[in-house]
Amino acid sequence: MRILTEIREAMGISLSALRANKLRSGLATLGIVIGIVTVTLMATAIQGLNKAFLKSISVLGTDVIYVQRFGWFIDSHAEWMKAAQRRPITPAQVKQLEKELSLARAVAPLSDSRASVKYKNRSASSVTVLGTTEQFAITTGTIVAEGRYFSAAEAAAGRPVCVIGWDVATNLFINETALGKQLKVGDASLEVVGVLEKQGALFGQSLDNQVVVPLMEFMSSFRSFPDVEIHIKAVSVEKLEEMKEEVRGALRRIRRVPPGVDDDFTINQQETLIETFNRVGGTIASVGIGITALSLFVGGIGIMNIMFVSVAERTREIGIRKAIGAKRRTILIQFLTEAAVICLFGGLLALSIAYPLTLVVRKFLPASMSLSIVGIALLVSLVTGVLSGFFPAWRAARMNPVDALRNE
Repeated sequence: MRILTEIREAMGISLSALRANKLRSGLATLGIVIGIVTVTLMATAIQGLNKAFLKSISVLGTDVIYVQRFGWFIDSHAEWMKAAQRRPITPAQVKQLEKELSLARAVAPLSDSRASVKYKNRSASSVTVLGTTEQFAITTGTIVAEGRYFSAAEAAAGRPVCVIGWDVATNLFINETALGKQLKVGDASLEVVGVLEKQGALFGQSLDNQVVVPLMEFMSSFRSFPDVEIHIKAVSVEKLEEMKEEVRGALRRIRRVPPGVDDDFTINQQETLIETFNRVGGTIASVGIGITALSLFVGGIGIMNIMFVSVAERTREIGIRKAIGAKRRTILIQFLTEAAVICLFGGLLALSIAYPLTLVVRKFLPASMSLSIVGIALLVSLVTGVLSGFFPAWRAARMNPVDALRNE
């Protein structure tokens, strides 16, 4: 209880000292303000980037793997050349793989191309055309907003049907339904059987500007010998790693990869992207922390300097307090509290500046100043104040009362 009383008294003395030296206290907090604004905006931006990234890749699915010739991240030209020399993955190999898997809920081959799409006098250029099977709807979790997805029978027979993305539907069909209409996709005429729900973009590429057709139709009209990638959805997230090994073993047999030879395919998954993003994000955060630490260090030096000046100006006051019985601890708490109050004031001022700036950041990223960020900012302010004020407070606490009273 005694120490709480001392802290309360120290708060009163500190606030009186700050009111008596407003300009000096304000200038002392400038470095702290810059540092806290930096750490607040950095934390807000990183939080926003994380949210945007996770939302973007959520379409990939945590229980889906992607088998391709190329890996999503290639570190060198030599590695790229090695991947480029791998044999294409064929639709026949995908069919054989599907028969051998026991832990897969769905297996969908996929190949893509670009084409112009026309309906009457309206057209769209550079639309992504995807050739796949009916199981693509399961591996991607896409939802059909209107109509239906093409069936397994239509996929197997290569029927001239298609499911179109939201943007394609809204751009080509104005005030009319797209269902049942004939689209000219490249040189092929395709019937629209469904319209996909709006999905947004993945890594800057729109998922709504696409036309999905049966793979057999794709091979007939767009690419006769496609190099397909394989989307494989596990029966559960818990079985994903086990399924990966099953896929690796089965595909090596199907592609006749000799024992001891590296895989001639790559298994990609969402976790790979997250790990890479976390590494990049960690580097960005480290740079930001370095800049923030430098700013706070400069601000802390300023606080320390002001506190040394404050101790020198109030030497006689310290002597009187010690002469009437104040302990070293009381003097130490008084000046530590004063330094902490100055820095907390700087932290609050910084938050009032940072908040409107986060509203600007929100226009580009799903960022917001959360309570955790506010708490971290105030905690950093408090710690900076305590560390900066410790040596001046220690010096004040160790003063000899006789020498202090002689000071003029």
